[in-house]
Amino acid sequence: QVQLVESGGGLVQPGGSLRLSCAASGRFFSIYGMGWYRQAPGKQRELVATFTNGGSTNYGDSVKGRFTISGDNAKNTVYLQMNSLIPEDTAVYYCNAHISKVADFPRGRDYWGQGTQVTVSS
Repeated sequence: QVQLVESGGGLVQPGGSLRLSCAASGRFFSIYGMGWYRQAPGKQRELVATFTNGGSTNYGDSVKGRFTISGDNAKNTVYLQMNSLIPEDTAVYYCNAHISKVADFPRGRDYWGQGTQVTVSS
């Protein structure tokens, strides 16, 4: 069973920083990419940033220049460094990973974490 365990959310003042982590565990064959999405109350889930196992990154327009995604392939972990946080960044942040097991190689499927709350408020 594949699990994504997130950590690092919390309350921060505007202009502050937070670092989220997400570690994949369980029995799987390959991780193709990992990333973060977020969902604010009353809004649809949106892309924050993604990181492929080849090192390519992609960011949502609203976080470009403020957030940085990185990965540690050896630890099956992805990080999201969030700087210059604004109240509009308040949301539940979900870790996502596209993973294949031996049984569904090479297609694989998406897995989601349980979410971690990030609140930006003074």
